[in-house]
Amino acid sequence: MESGDRQGEEFRTDLRPLARSAAGSGNASARRILSAAELAPLTELSDLRSLAAVAQTAGVIGLAIAFGVWAWPSPWVVLSIAVVGVQQHGLFILAHEAAHYRLFRQRAVNDAVGRAIGMAGAISMCTYRVIHRLHHNNLYTDEDPDTAIHGGYPRGTAYLWKKLAQDAIGWNAWKTFAYFFGAPALNEETQRAARPLDDTSPQLRRSARIDRWFVVAFQVLAPLACLALGGWLGLAQYATFWLVPMVTTLQPILRLRAICEHGAVSDFSSPLTAARSNRSGGGAVNVLGRVLLFPHHVNYHLEHHLYPAVPHYRLPRLHRLLAEKGALDGAEVRDLRETLGLIFAPRVVRVVRHELA
Repeated sequence: MESGDRQGEEFRTDLRPLARSAAGSGNASARRILSAAELAPLTELSDLRSLAAVAQTAGVIGLAIAFGVWAWPSPWVVLSIAVVGVQQHGLFILAHEAAHYRLFRQRAVNDAVGRAIGMAGAISMCTYRVIHRLHHNNLYTDEDPDTAIHGGYPRGTAYLWKKLAQDAIGWNAWKTFAYFFGAPALNEETQRAARPLDDTSPQLRRSARIDRWFVVAFQVLAPLACLALGGWLGLAQYATFWLVPMVTTLQPILRLRAICEHGAVSDFSSPLTAARSNRSGGGAVNVLGRVLLFPHHVNYHLEHHLYPAVPHYRLPRLHRLLAEKGALDGAEVRDLRETLGLIFAPRVVRVVRHELA
């Protein structure tokens, strides 16, 4: 069963042929790796586990802001800004779960929580649902709206460090918000700017339009409420502990995670090699990556593309099951240190050969 099963709303399973593995599954489709009996418990939703994930992320944000308010004004507020930015990324991952209809069992609750999370972070979850659906259904094709972010790597060490530095000072934040409002960046490979909002069902298109207005309204009313309740100090602290992390700390995290998931992959033709899973244990770099880049098991990105109906808390189990079947032999499953070496490598010069007619 697909997440979002209405026509124009579905997240399709990647059915491209798999890379050949020791299990001899070279010509099998992604759906045939697991039987229906094996897949069913993996797609079961747990409201309690999703609620715990939301509470954990919101709780850390609350503690970080409380510390910042206690330390105000002092250089220690920088620590709060850093922690809040990292946890805002965690909220984004939970909004991603809601976009896949994987956060709560009841669709109304799922969308209400997902939209609320999105509004707080100045993103439209419903609009993201439209865009992200196209990423899943058209990975690494001209129709993939995310290729502009992760495509073409390695692009050279200086290029990526420059982009991350620009992100860290807020230079590129407007592009992030434009993306989540339905205007992804220009794809440098195709010189094409994706405009995906019409490629969906009428119901979802309408929901996305309404949701964008709610996001705008929240972003106008929130600072006014802080000003009314806390005066200029309240407004200054809202800007410092919420807006500043959103346009600085969060931005390089979003970019680097996306590139770690799809950048410098080995083969676009197979779902096992067009997306990457990054190990979250077994070394200090992997553990640090789990904290800073991969909250809520989002490091299991290859598995997520194979089976988008599996919620985040069951992805580790899915990974183990696929590994036991030999389905991940030769797949893009790497330690984070190795992934960073690939995406920060020198630019690859592409030679274009013209054939005579």
